[in-house]
Amino acid sequence: MKVHDVRTYKSAETLPREDQLAWKLAVVATDPVPVAADVVEMIGNRIIDNAAVAAASVARRPIRSARAQALGHLSKAGASVFGLGVDVKVSPEWAAWANGVAVRELDFHDTFLAADYSHPGDNIPPILAVAQAKGLDGAALVRGLAAGYEIQVDLVKGICLHEHKIDHIAHLGPSAAGGIGALLGLSTEITFQAIQQALHTTTTTRQSRKGEISTWKAYAPAFAGKMAIEAVDRAMRGEGAPSPAYEGEDGFIAWLLSGPGHVYKVPLPEPGEPKRAILETYTKEYSAEYQSQALIDLARRMGRKIGDLSQIDSILIRTSHHTHYVIGTGANDPQKMDPKASRETLDHSIMYIFAVALEDGGWHHERSYAPERAQRPTTVALWHKISTEEDPAWTARYHAKGPEKAFGGKVVVRLKDGRSIVDELGVADAHPVGARPFVRKNYIEKFRTLADGIVGTAEQDRFIGLVERLGDLSAAEVAALNFIVDTSKLGAEAPAGIF
Repeated sequence: MKVHDVRTYKSAETLPREDQLAWKLAVVATDPVPVAADVVEMIGNRIIDNAAVAAASVARRPIRSARAQALGHLSKAGASVFGLGVDVKVSPEWAAWANGVAVRELDFHDTFLAADYSHPGDNIPPILAVAQAKGLDGAALVRGLAAGYEIQVDLVKGICLHEHKIDHIAHLGPSAAGGIGALLGLSTEITFQAIQQALHTTTTTRQSRKGEISTWKAYAPAFAGKMAIEAVDRAMRGEGAPSPAYEGEDGFIAWLLSGPGHVYKVPLPEPGEPKRAILETYTKEYSAEYQSQALIDLARRMGRKIGDLSQIDSILIRTSHHTHYVIGTGANDPQKMDPKASRETLDHSIMYIFAVALEDGGWHHERSYAPERAQRPTTVALWHKISTEEDPAWTARYHAKGPEKAFGGKVVVRLKDGRSIVDELGVADAHPVGARPFVRKNYIEKFRTLADGIVGTAEQDRFIGLVERLGDLSAAEVAALNFIVDTSKLGAEAPAGIF
């Protein structure tokens, strides 16, 4: 890997195209380096992971709305939509939209945390949709997804968005565009223009994850994927983009991030170096914000030590800056303590999540968020005894490289009799260096659990069988890389809109 300095340049300064970050990302995307077997295996795992959470959410209102919008854009040379038959094809950008919302709705797929946040599995819906629409095979799909993951992970390592209240989809648009460029075998020039256009059109604020969080939290990554496809389409037709998108005097860094005086350091593979970034990412065992994963495991463990939860006087979670300010009391969001808050808000309240995990000894993607669950008097009482505090040691571990990197915290439970029960956990049990790391069988188990009663067993087997041969799939088999459900499982018809 080579670390690249990225800063703002005045218009009067000369910044050669090959020195621009978007060009360097395009070079990475279009480098035809082979994809290693372990990377192919992990790409397959994440395709299964995405399908699992999409199956569990297929009848939820946001997914029904997105699916209805997609069905307003039928196309014979299109892509598949989760749940629908192979004879139903929609324009690829709308397939990416509908499938992206389904993947993101439950906040239950993969994650990568570094200088910024990300859910790199959000690259899969747009890249897969283009592969299906353009009749490409499994080898091309693998090449595109390896590139999409690489670009997103590298951007997340080098450029912090959230400190400037920019939503993390600003890294997803460029990564998806780069992945599509790799998938299609496009030139570096075309991919460069698409990456810049995708950055320009997917820069939004973090209000989507602040205060009263709405269903847009699920739609935002789908929007980025849709914009990436449109950006590539325009670039393929010879249209350009604002340039230099990152370094320009009136560009991304100068006005939306740390400004003209700041230098970002972005690591990227050297030419010929394999794209392996997906192996640094991790999925979720629980349907909750990733920084809560280890703390849910810790709550399960501590609940057995505490016994009678009514004897708790207070709970302090000492954790990283990110956890304290995003999902903790440091966010200063009263909604995070509100029993009538939306599912999306509760998902971003570690106080609520820790209370429920203590009481229930675990977490469920539906029951744990049910209104009657959130409003249970004993839960509310326990919930309101919990606070968070930034601990510099945990912040340092959050940003560490190697085995010291951690996303958990230390919990101090004070009992009414004056005793304290203290425990800590650095990473979730399912993390690659956790107590029981997820491997292919765990991804399949997650899929079968979440698809149970929704996707028939034979259909589950067919889908998993395709993923098991991912790199060798024919174009026709890539087109069938989807799951189909009975129409009765799709939920009520969505309200009418424009499309």
